[in-house]
Amino acid sequence: MMDASYLTPQQIVVELDKYIIGQHEAKRNVAIALRNRWRRMNVKGEMRSEIIPNNILMIGATGVGKTEIARRLAKIADAPFVKVEASKFTEVGYVGRDVESMVRDLVEQSVNMVKAKRKEEVKEKANLAAEEIILDALIPPLKIQTPKTTGFSSTAETPASDEELNERTRNLFREKIKNGELEERKIEINIKGSSGSNVGMIGAGMMDDTSMMNLQEMLNGMMPKKSKKRKVTVGEARRILFEEEVTKLIDMDEVKEEAIKRAEDAGIIFIDEIDKIASGHGKGSGPDVSREGVQRDLLPIVEGTSVNTKHGVIKTDHILFVAAGAFHVSKPSDLIPELQGRFPIRVELTNLTKDDFIHILTDPRNALTKQYQALYEAEGVNLEFSEDAIEEIAQTAFAINAEVENIGARRLQTVMSRLLNEFSFDIPDKIGSNAKILITAELVKEKLSGLVKNRDLSEYIL
Repeated sequence: MMDASYLTPQQIVVELDKYIIGQHEAKRNVAIALRNRWRRMNVKGEMRSEIIPNNILMIGATGVGKTEIARRLAKIADAPFVKVEASKFTEVGYVGRDVESMVRDLVEQSVNMVKAKRKEEVKEKANLAAEEIILDALIPPLKIQTPKTTGFSSTAETPASDEELNERTRNLFREKIKNGELEERKIEINIKGSSGSNVGMIGAGMMDDTSMMNLQEMLNGMMPKKSKKRKVTVGEARRILFEEEVTKLIDMDEVKEEAIKRAEDAGIIFIDEIDKIASGHGKGSGPDVSREGVQRDLLPIVEGTSVNTKHGVIKTDHILFVAAGAFHVSKPSDLIPELQGRFPIRVELTNLTKDDFIHILTDPRNALTKQYQALYEAEGVNLEFSEDAIEEIAQTAFAINAEVENIGARRLQTVMSRLLNEFSFDIPDKIGSNAKILITAELVKEKLSGLVKNRDLSEYIL
C-alpha cells in the first residue's frame, strides 16, 4: 500500500478506482478530505488545532458504493476505521448502545493497529526468546560449576566439558526447531493462566456490551495471574510462548498513547443509515422523539468533545465523520439543523447503470468474476466468462433492480450465485481438476431465465 501522507488527491482517486466503479464526485471529496489531514498535520503554530475536518454526508441508494468508499479510504490512509449504523443507537437513558461507544470502538481499533505494528518490530526478538524456552524444555541447561584446578596443564586431547557438549546439543536441536523437524514433539512448559473466572455484576442491565467488557477486563486485570504447567507440541508451544514474549517486549502504555493520538488525528467513523434517525414528519411524539434524542447525543461527538475510554481520554475534534443514507422517506433537511451543519460536504451518489455493472464485474481487483475464478482455481478448475456473458449478467441484474427493489451492486451477488450454484455443487465430484468451464450468454439466459420471468422474485431478494 502506498504511503497516504504522500498521496495527492488525484492519486487517492486512482487507488479508489481500483475497487469502486463510478461515483467520481464522492471519490474527489473523500480524497480532498484525506489530503487535508496531511496538510493540517504540517501546519505550523496555533492554526493547526483550529482546522477542523469537513465531514461528508453521502446520499444514495443501497449498494452504490457508499460504505466501500469509506472503507477503502481508511485502508489507503492506514487509519483506524469504524462503521456503525445510526439506527442501532438509543438515546441516553434507554437500554442499548450509546453514541459514545463508536468512539470507544475506534480507539480499540487504533490500539490493535499500533499493537500489530509493534508486534512486527519485536517479532524476531520474541521468536528467539520463545525458541530458548523450548530448548530449555527439550535440553535443560547445565548449572555451570566452577572447575576444580589440578596440577596438570590442559592439552588438545582434553575431552569436551559437559557445558560444551550441552551447548553443541542445544545448537543441534536449535537447527532442528528452525527446520520444523520437531513440530510434533511433546514438551512441558509453564503458561501464564488467566487472572481468574469472570466476575459477575449485579445491576448491569443498563450498560451496553462495550462498557460491560471494559469493566470486566478492568476487574480481571486486578486479579493475580497464575502460571500452570502444560504439555503441548513444540509447534503449539512456539505460538503460545511467542505471544507471551511479545507482551513482555511491548510497552502497552506507549501503545495506548500512540493509538489515542492516531485515532484523534487520523480516525474515520462511518455512520451508516443516518436517514433512519431523521424524522420525515417534523416534530412529533413516540419514535420521532427518540430519533431526535439520538441526533442530539450524536451532535457533541461530531462537534468535538472528550470521551472516556478504557485506554484513556480521546478528543473527537479532528476525527473525520462520514455519514450516509438512502433518504428515500426522509430528507437530509429533516435532520436537526445543528447536525446538518456538521456535515458541510454533501455528495449525491448516482444509481448504477447496466454499463456500471459490466465494469463492476470485470474491472476492480476484487471483482466478483475474479473471486469465483479464484475459488474454482483452488479446486483446479478453470472458469472463464465470455464478453456477451458478462453483458447478459449485468443486464439481468439491472432488470431485476428495476422491477423489484434497487439494491445496487449487491444484486450481482444474487445473480452470480444463482448462475454458478450448480457448478459449485458439482465440483469436485462431477467436475474434476483440470476441467474448464466457459460461461456464455446462452448459458446465462438458460440459468437465469426463471429469475427474469418470475415477476414476484421475492425468493431471490437479499
